[in-house]
Amino acid sequence: MVLVTGGTGLVGAHLLLHLIENGEKVRAIYRNEASIQKTKSVFELYQKVDLFAQIDWLEADILDVPSLEIAFTNIEYVYHCAALISFDPKDEDLLRKTNIEGTANMVNFSLDRKIKKFCFVSSIAALGDLAPHESHITEETDWNPEKPHSDYAISKYGAEMEVWRGVQEGLDIIIVNPGVILGPLTKVEIFTQGSAELYQKVAKSLSFYTLGSTGFITISDVVNITYDLMKSDIKNERFTLIADNIVFRDILNTIADALQVKRPTIHAKPFFMNFLWIGDSLFSTLFFQKRSITRATAKASYSRNQYSNEKIKTALGTVFNDVHNYIKSFSKS
Repeated sequence: MVLVTGGTGLVGAHLLLHLIENGEKVRAIYRNEASIQKTKSVFELYQKVDLFAQIDWLEADILDVPSLEIAFTNIEYVYHCAALISFDPKDEDLLRKTNIEGTANMVNFSLDRKIKKFCFVSSIAALGDLAPHESHITEETDWNPEKPHSDYAISKYGAEMEVWRGVQEGLDIIIVNPGVILGPLTKVEIFTQGSAELYQKVAKSLSFYTLGSTGFITISDVVNITYDLMKSDIKNERFTLIADNIVFRDILNTIADALQVKRPTIHAKPFFMNFLWIGDSLFSTLFFQKRSITRATAKASYSRNQYSNEKIKTALGTVFNDVHNYIKSFSKS
């Protein structure tokens, strides 16, 4: 049987559907019963709701050791997708506890129960920092602790260190580092973070764009590649999963066209983004509001990081979905 954490999130929900379609017996853990409806909505979206009943749901938490004792019963393979995603500095402690301590618990149980293979869904945020002579970030790019990183990035990097510890103790693993994951563009958004949040902002006539860039990938590619890696003989490797490096303005324009709304027209230059995060910091402090933009997200908006996907293409011969065509396809459905 396969255990999936984070089964009520974008990656986990799509992974559950893919696993069941491929004849796997799956168990998924949840913390809040109401969140299971999000996963069911994914099955409904793809007209596969009849498969939803095949999931063995179990209430558990990656930070609650006793509940994991039950969750790991009769498990052979693990897909660890659960994580806290936040760029608010106020969530630093919770990020480290959830993403690092939670992953350590999953690794420890996997070692104890002699799990055959363990997959950790990480992020390109946990990859290294370019040296002056480098042009693209790869799986081998060194992490520079002297450079600034978001608390989220640090927590995912720390989680990866726990997974590599598992390797040293005899656990076979796969780590995938997806870029920005684009899910289905639907009239009623199922999720509230990641691409769903991006879609919602554009739908509300987002005015600003930046000329920064990063790696993007569709959810179907993430799930297919992750599953193929777990079924392969490849082990103890990490893989950057991006289809392409895309300028933020271009991706926003494609989303706007698919939603049939006005494209963003105002270029938010770096000094303006820095002004915004400073103002947002003051506002959130004075009015006890959650941060909407931070120093890390402001910097990311105009950074022009380039990521290499050569390793996964060599390993599996992967041909990625075109991100722009993926988004456009939903405007016709």
